Amino acid sequence: MSFITSLARMWLTRTTKPFIFKNEYDQILSYKECENLGLYVHIPFCKNICSFCPYCKVKYNEDLANKYIDSLIKEIHMVGSQNNEKKVVTSLYFGGGTPALLVDRIKEIIDTINQYFIITEGIELELHPDNVTIEILEKLKASGITKISIGIQSFSKKYQKILGRNTINIDSLKEALNKISFETVSMDFIFALPNQEYEDLKNDIDLAFSIGANHIAIYPFIDFTFTASKVKAMSKRKKRKLLDSITNYCYKKGYKRNSIWTFSKEESANYSSMTRESFLGFGASSTTLLKDQFKINTFDINSYCERIENNKLPTSLTIRFTKHQRMVYWLFWTAYSTKVNEADFEKFFNIPLKKAYRFELFISRLFGFAKYKNGIYEMTLKGAFYYHYFENFYTLAYIDKMWGIMKDNPFPKEIKL
Repeated sequence: MSFITSLARMWLTRTTKPFIFKNEYDQILSYKECENLGLYVHIPFCKNICSFCPYCKVKYNEDLANKYIDSLIKEIHMVGSQNNEKKVVTSLYFGGGTPALLVDRIKEIIDTINQYFIITEGIELELHPDNVTIEILEKLKASGITKISIGIQSFSKKYQKILGRNTINIDSLKEALNKISFETVSMDFIFALPNQEYEDLKNDIDLAFSIGANHIAIYPFIDFTFTASKVKAMSKRKKRKLLDSITNYCYKKGYKRNSIWTFSKEESANYSSMTRESFLGFGASSTTLLKDQFKINTFDINSYCERIENNKLPTSLTIRFTKHQRMVYWLFWTAYSTKVNEADFEKFFNIPLKKAYRFELFISRLFGFAKYKNGIYEMTLKGAFYYHYFENFYTLAYIDKMWGIMKDNPFPKEIKL
């Protein structure tokens, strides 16, 4: 696995040099000239810790949570005040953890962000099914949230038991969503669970759209080594059959494919934190992607707060990109949308896509991974599956290793990937 990802990295970056993350950072961030800039805010608190979840999270404690939000707001001031005028950004995304546990302070965070940024495409927030109540949804909408994503994972009691999740009150969920409307109501599901069949996922999708969703996300189960999950991963053959079957079903129903894993009922229903050329991240474990660097905040909540109290950014690690490293990163996450526009690539890097990766583009079309029309490379069903297959390797070889280290060490000296 590591051999495959290492070989791909060397080929695509045109060097044997690994990705090197160092314990260094810039106090001043050069985001002023970034186009299509997104914002991300991480709220790392949960009432219960799901064994399969790899993200930075801790058990909810009111005092610690309020201390954290105070530090988070200060971090936003520290970064936002670096510019003399408001910066136009695409979207603001709240992830976690369970952001709704701090519902009474969400508006305070948004108001702080609005002092420095102009958000053009909406404000998105993740929700646990238990938090989908009329009272919480009303507060979120009043705070400025326009899009929500509900982490259902599965409506099936069989898979809820496997994942350690409680039974979902579907009637209560439907009532709350019918009462309080949002531009996008997305529901997340996990596919490739043990013995999961096409009918299982089809039933989840049908139920989601029938009770108020206009967007769904079907994420693959990934077996991170540092989680406590005992769920077994599905075989490659079964996974491809399942993904292709459910994708064809969504196409047959007339749903629009927004990305590798997401489908929507209408064009306007979109929800994604993944496909941004650049973004600023606030909070523990959040990441920032700029034109020439990628940085990661410390995962440790107390260390995060301490750094902020000392008027220092809470960065744990930074990578300074070579040009080809940045190209690979851009292509990898842009392809998440299933499409790569060669004009966008040339605008960002000042070099034609075909000049940078002529052979790779030829191979992608030769083997049926992508088709080309009017300057856009679009993934086929085969290409989408193998994107997922490679992403699984990438996740386990790189993200799994990095997050596993940072989970135990707030400020590692260096990580080579």
